[in-house]
Amino acid sequence: MKRLRAFFYVQHLLGIGHLARASRLAVALVDDGFDVTVVTGGAPIAGFPGLGVKSVALPPITSGDEGFSGLVDLQGKPIDDDFKKRRSDMLLQAFLDCRPDIVIVEAFPFGRRQMRFELLPLIEAIDATSPRPLLVTSVRDILQERVKPGRNEETVNLINRHFDLVMVHGDPAFATIDKTFPLAGAIRAEVTYTGLVAAPPSPAATERFDILVSVGGGAAGRGLVGSTIAAARNANNGWKWCLITGPNLPKDEFDAIGRDATPGLSIFRFREDFASLLTGARLSVSQAGYNTVCDVLRAGCRSLLVPFAAGGETEQTVRALMLEELGLATVLMEKDLTPEGLAQAIEQALVAPRPSAHRLDLEGARHSAQILCERHRTRSLKWGPVSE
Repeated sequence: MKRLRAFFYVQHLLGIGHLARASRLAVALVDDGFDVTVVTGGAPIAGFPGLGVKSVALPPITSGDEGFSGLVDLQGKPIDDDFKKRRSDMLLQAFLDCRPDIVIVEAFPFGRRQMRFELLPLIEAIDATSPRPLLVTSVRDILQERVKPGRNEETVNLINRHFDLVMVHGDPAFATIDKTFPLAGAIRAEVTYTGLVAAPPSPAATERFDILVSVGGGAAGRGLVGSTIAAARNANNGWKWCLITGPNLPKDEFDAIGRDATPGLSIFRFREDFASLLTGARLSVSQAGYNTVCDVLRAGCRSLLVPFAAGGETEQTVRALMLEELGLATVLMEKDLTPEGLAQAIEQALVAPRPSAHRLDLEGARHSAQILCERHRTRSLKWGPVSE
């Protein structure tokens, strides 16, 4: 039987959350028998997009600031039309070389509007291909709510004109897409929920910390880093602290943090065994990004969430407050983040009851592979073979 070919586009700009989730999905597709090509467009991160996955790296770009107001190269130079044209041509060539049965676009058109210069030509090429591959958008369950007038209407129009399937990576028992996307009812394409895309269960921790602080990719969250260092320095209770700054924190800043460390605080840029460390931590302190929350839910540990809210971002705040309402986390708002505020929130979280047992579906990666295989099979039965 011929292996289905999947072509998966993902662009990470500030953190690594989009890349990490897409990589989990890509590996699950490979495990299910797919031939997977992932096209990445951000700074290279070791270990991604994963074993068994073919990878095409476009000239990398990142966000100029935490408000996602502009695109720059890795040297901080704004990208120009020639740069965009080169990326777009590379993306189209990768699509032609792959000859996919399924194309998955991460976030767009719900997000990543900055990438229209290359995604709209890709969609045009998909529509012009015969047989036409299935076009899928891969989107998290909670979306950014503060958008400019007309953007939600444009999103719906693009989906209804071009997309066959909206894969929402969440458990509808926790959040449905209409909670943060008010025009969800106008979407004519099929909308399906995969469950949360969590990593598989990790082995028990071989190293234990009282307070495990993680800052996602590290491009944002400097306030949490600074407050952690100060809180650890001022603590006199013998706690064992661990701070994981993220791989995107600039090297000079990481080096300065290391020089400022106090005994009892271990500092790392990245830990491959992060999910395992969570199983042995008394308390996880983190932002409220999708992937970190999935890891915390899988580990079942106590969690203090400090949701990222710079630049009008709402997604992490919504997620954190919903988890707090379910008794699965406590929340410290970014505006209240100080060394003293963090220390107090940590003490309160440690004496709170352990998180409630939950039944949230964490098998979204495996379910996504099953859904895509089934949708392709159904489409083939209806329209005839869609690939050679």
